[in-house]
Amino acid sequence: MSDLLKNIDARTKLAGTNKLEILLFSLGVDTRTGRRETFGINVFKVREVMRTPPITAAPEMPSAVEGMVSLRGALVPVVDLARYAGVQAGTPRDIMIVTEYAGHTQGFLVEGVDTILRLDWSQMKVPPDMLVAEMGGLVTAVTELQDGRLVMMMDVEKVLSETTNYDDEFVYRSIKSIDKPELTVFFADDSVVARKQIERTLQAMGVRYVAAINGREAWNELEKMAAYATSLGRPANSMISLVLTDIEMPEMDGYILTKKIKSDPRFAGIPVIMHSSLSGMSNQQLGKSVGVDEYVAKFEPQRLSETLARRLLGTTGAVPAA
Repeated sequence: MSDLLKNIDARTKLAGTNKLEILLFSLGVDTRTGRRETFGINVFKVREVMRTPPITAAPEMPSAVEGMVSLRGALVPVVDLARYAGVQAGTPRDIMIVTEYAGHTQGFLVEGVDTILRLDWSQMKVPPDMLVAEMGGLVTAVTELQDGRLVMMMDVEKVLSETTNYDDEFVYRSIKSIDKPELTVFFADDSVVARKQIERTLQAMGVRYVAAINGREAWNELEKMAAYATSLGRPANSMISLVLTDIEMPEMDGYILTKKIKSDPRFAGIPVIMHSSLSGMSNQQLGKSVGVDEYVAKFEPQRLSETLARRLLGTTGAVPAA
């Protein structure tokens, strides 16, 4: 099964082309519906796929956390994704997907893995509200395969947030307010959890914000804001102080969004910060190649607030009040 992930470094070339590769997997037949759904995870977040090693139960863990396993001397928490997603599967989950993102390693128990699918982010669509409600916000994008199956991209950032202590209230209380309500941060992220964390960070900073759920929506809204600013005889940076973008988003990813912003003279002088759980050096270098001004890993609200404050206060003199 590890053969599925060979040459992963070569896949770095996909970044910046609005393309991605996802590993397809299943959680088993849901006894309530009689269906075996197909899920996907970005290959960039997968370290390896293996038979599940012996799991040691650990006390005081969230209910979906099966326990811990030892991988090359490191203790890794293991999440039963079927239990987490509310899938009542009677089949064993004896395959483990070892993931690594946001500086955190964890194992996901699944029934089986299928194949790696290469596609364009434009093929990944925002899930309908009914599906979002049914899955509790766990699905960030969907696409249809040639055989008619629907593939649901799982919000693994939500899984990480809810099975660890990353969303500690104390972190937000320690964020310093810059009290600049005249400044506006425009951010784009497809994850409900990530958007909530960004909002709480900006609220603690005392900064106004506008949000979008993917790169396509963000670009459309930015164009509208730029056109409105032009109609008033003002530059776009009088309405948009900074853009914060995720990388992985349906319809248009953060690389393409950044490339569009940086190549459009209307947005001159507006810094773009990339905010992603894909924190590898290759991803950061690709961000710089399309014009990203800075890169901040997710699940670090204190560092995010410090980076935003430095950029916002550094441009305060050049950004008129909106």
